[in-house]
Amino acid sequence: MRIALFSDIHANLPALEAFFADVDSRDVDAIYCLGDLVGYNIWPNEVVRAISKRKIPTIAGNYDFGIGRGIADCGCAYKTDAEKANGHVSITYTNEIVGDEERRYLRTLPAHIKVEFQLNNDQLNLLMVHGSPRKNNEYLFEDREEKSMLRIMNEAGADIMCFGHTHKPYHRIIAEEKASGINYKHAINIGSVGKPKDGDPRGGYVVLSINEHSSVLTKDSISVEFIRFEYDVAKAAKAIEDSLLPDAYAESLRRGV
Repeated sequence: MRIALFSDIHANLPALEAFFADVDSRDVDAIYCLGDLVGYNIWPNEVVRAISKRKIPTIAGNYDFGIGRGIADCGCAYKTDAEKANGHVSITYTNEIVGDEERRYLRTLPAHIKVEFQLNNDQLNLLMVHGSPRKNNEYLFEDREEKSMLRIMNEAGADIMCFGHTHKPYHRIIAEEKASGINYKHAINIGSVGKPKDGDPRGGYVVLSINEHSSVLTKDSISVEFIRFEYDVAKAAKAIEDSLLPDAYAESLRRGV
């Protein structure tokens, strides 16, 4: 089974449309969205409607949670006063332009999606979250201590955990010693469709492949493909500059930071 997972569109309609064109050209069996449909660009309504129209199972990102409830807090960890000021403009702007139906949709999104596989009498649990199983705005960066990552996954009952929020893709395989042998867990950050922060301005997503032999007992029994695609960055950046949003967000799109 080939599963496409995408996240962190952040109201970037040109990027979402390019993602759909790319994923539609690939042989995938299911598509899941891991949240943050809105914020930082001018198309929150169009993005929500496009994902809703396709009936894509979607979880709530931290930005979706705030906008869904009409509150002026996205739960974002801004580091500087300038970032906080820009963030206030963004969430205020998004709250002003988002439609009633779109807000209601965001408010109904689940926090997590769990898919349980039964393969060769082995159970394999795939957990999809936005930030972490504990909080939708917790950042799980690649340098997270292995013991901490393993504890988070075990507490959530996850063998494979897919998430976004940091906008920086990676795949970590964590070996856990058990009485019966070594189990392998997979922590997968799927990157960002509409606001990458890894120095590559192209949109990104993941295709996860699980087959009939996949097992926690076999290190390489699942496949993770990181896909990057081109989109009209100039159009998305200009839309920001022509709006009330801070120009810094346009530059972030151009540089992929």
